[in-house]
Amino acid sequence: MAMALVVPGLMMNVASAQEYNLTVAGASPGGLWSLLGAGLDSALKAEYPGSTVTYQTSGGGIANVAVLQRDDASLAIIEDAVLQLARDGEAPFREPVNDDIRVLSYLYTWAPMQAVIRKEFADKHGISTFADIADVKPPITIAINKRGNIASGVAEAMLEAIGAGPDEVKSWGGDIIYAASSEQTSLIQDRRIDMFLNSLFVGQSSIMQAASSVDVNLLPLSEETIQEVSGKTGTNPFTIPGGAYDWAPNETPTVSISATLAVRSDMDEEMAYKLTKALYENYENIANVHPAMKSLTPEIMASVEVVPYHDGADRYLKEVGLR
Repeated sequence: MAMALVVPGLMMNVASAQEYNLTVAGASPGGLWSLLGAGLDSALKAEYPGSTVTYQTSGGGIANVAVLQRDDASLAIIEDAVLQLARDGEAPFREPVNDDIRVLSYLYTWAPMQAVIRKEFADKHGISTFADIADVKPPITIAINKRGNIASGVAEAMLEAIGAGPDEVKSWGGDIIYAASSEQTSLIQDRRIDMFLNSLFVGQSSIMQAASSVDVNLLPLSEETIQEVSGKTGTNPFTIPGGAYDWAPNETPTVSISATLAVRSDMDEEMAYKLTKALYENYENIANVHPAMKSLTPEIMASVEVVPYHDGADRYLKEVGLR
C-alpha cells in the first residue's frame, strides 16, 4: 500500500499559512494617514505574505467611529481625543459607544497643539505664555481648525480652560475663526490673524513656511492647563523640545493629539492577536513610511489608555511584556 510522504514541518507551515484582506478607514486620499495605510499593509505582508490592507478614504477620525460601527472597514485610524468623546457620549456622539470600539495600537503620539503667534502682536501686548491671552485680553484674532475636526475641539477646550472662549475673545475686540490647516499659513502671513492653534507635527512645513515670512513665537501652556485639557479631551501632555525651531529656543509644554489603530470589539480574538503580532513585530515597516514616524516604538504603540485594547491584542502584549 502506498504511503504518504510527510516532510517535517510542511504540515505546520501549511496550517499556519494565513492571508488577510482588510480595509483601514483613514481620512483624505493624501497625507500621512494614507502613508500609514501603506505601512500597515507592509507590516501585515511581512508576517502573512499575500495579505493586503487597503486604505479607504473617509471623513476622518470622528467619521471612522461610525465606519467601524457599521462594519464598513476592518480597521480605522481614530484620534485618542475622538475615542474619549465616543466613550463618554459627548458631542458629536449621541450616546456612549465605548463597548463597540477597541484598539490594537497607537500609531503616533506626537502631533502637539502648537500656539503660533505673531511676535509683533505678542510683544505689543506682553504675551509670552498661553494663559497671558486671557490675562491681557488683547483684540486677538485666532484661527483654529474647521468645525468637525478634532483639533478644532481641542483648541476650543484649550482656550476655554484659560478663560478665552469665543464670547470672551469677541468682547475684547478679537475673534476666533475656523480655517483648514492649509489656510492658516497664508492667514498669518497676510496678518489677517494674530495666532493659529492647531495639531501639527514639530517642524511641519506649514509652520516653517509661516515663520519664513513673519516673525513668530510659540506659547507654552501651564501645567494646570495641560492637566485640565488632557482630562477633558483625552490628549496627552507633550513638550516641544527647545531649539526645535530657530525662533523657539526654550521647551514648550503643550498637549498632543495622538492617533490609534482601532477595531470593532467583536473582532475575532485570534485574528486581533495575529494582527497585533504582525504590526508590533514589523513596526519598522510603519515607522519608515515618513520621517515624522521615526519615533515609533512598540512601547509607544502599547501605551493607549483612553479605551481598552482588544482582548486579542492585550493577550499578545502581555505575552511579550508590553503590558
